[in-house]
Amino acid sequence: MIVHNLLVKLQDRSSENIAKTRELLLSMQGKIEVVRDLKAEVDIRRAESSYDIALIAKFNTKADFDAYLPHPVHVEVATQLKMLIAAVANVVYEE
Repeated sequence: MIVHNLLVKLQDRSSENIAKTRELLLSMQGKIEVVRDLKAEVDIRRAESSYDIALIAKFNTKADFDAYLPHPVHVEVATQLKMLIAAVANVVYEE
């Protein structure tokens, strides 16, 4: 299984904006057939060094992950997300 972890730090770090961004990320759920599991978790520490949201997406294969990246639903969410983020980091690994 391939696991994609995306950490997002928002420009507007208000609770309301974090909740809206989490909803945006979760809007992909059930719309991209290669995504096996999708979660978006909100940071509870709220430190300056913290990221606000962790997106955890799981895929059966690397090919499925590669198909996810250009998928129109993912591209639309990523486009909207780019306008909101201050920083982003990611790690993709195999379990």
